[in-house]
Amino acid sequence: MRTGMGTITINSIRTMTTIIITTTTTTTAMAADTITEAEALARLLAWLSPAYPVGAFSYSHGLETAVEEGAVRGRDDLVAYAEAALLQGAGAVDAGLLALCWRAAAGGDDAALDEVTELGAAWRGTAELGLEAKQPGAAFAQVTLAAWPEPRLAAFLARHAGRLTHAVAFGAAAGFHGVPPRAACFGWLSGFAANLVSAGVRLVPLGQTDGQIATAALVPAIARATDAAVALRDPDELGSAALAIDLFSMRHETQYTRLFRS
Repeated sequence: MRTGMGTITINSIRTMTTIIITTTTTTTAMAADTITEAEALARLLAWLSPAYPVGAFSYSHGLETAVEEGAVRGRDDLVAYAEAALLQGAGAVDAGLLALCWRAAAGGDDAALDEVTELGAAWRGTAELGLEAKQPGAAFAQVTLAAWPEPRLAAFLARHAGRLTHAVAFGAAAGFHGVPPRAACFGWLSGFAANLVSAGVRLVPLGQTDGQIATAALVPAIARATDAAVALRDPDELGSAALAIDLFSMRHETQYTRLFRS
């Protein structure tokens, strides 16, 4: 299945569904209504669906340069690249920011939510990675507010117009709408990984079956990144160590021929 951020395997969908079904619906001091498991699942699947126009498929997260320079030559290299992004790079940072935003939104802590939002906007290694985070973030915010109106989300988005990253907007929306945090993190990271695989299928190139095998191979890394994100309590504990990806992204800015925006 293709999503707004890439391609997700049936096993990934089953895993997300299991996480949602087994997670207790959360209520907060600011939320008078509860949300059913089915409603939470409907929101999550809609936000990750191919009909959700966030445009993340147009970014490769530096992968285009990695392929151009011969660092990624096949399926195993692609899996290793995506794992590095998930566990040591932007995936790990953004999942942590997503979880922190979820907690602040669900708890009605506007000050904490604003602080994490500013941190998310600043935490970008290169100009292209900043665009990769903010353009889908703005698109997600606009579409979500129109299709799934929520007054607290509207106020939050108005305060940070033009500065929202995708993970931050997604986490805040999940918190305000009552989508469980683990499901939100797992779903967002699955989309992040799937987008890298989708780019790799086109760039290496790889066959569609190899792409699905790569996506399935990334599920353990997605689960580990999710565990780390939901356990996070202090933004000072966030960090990344995927310097090679940042360097690929920097060189992509001047690459002669490009299919992707990052």
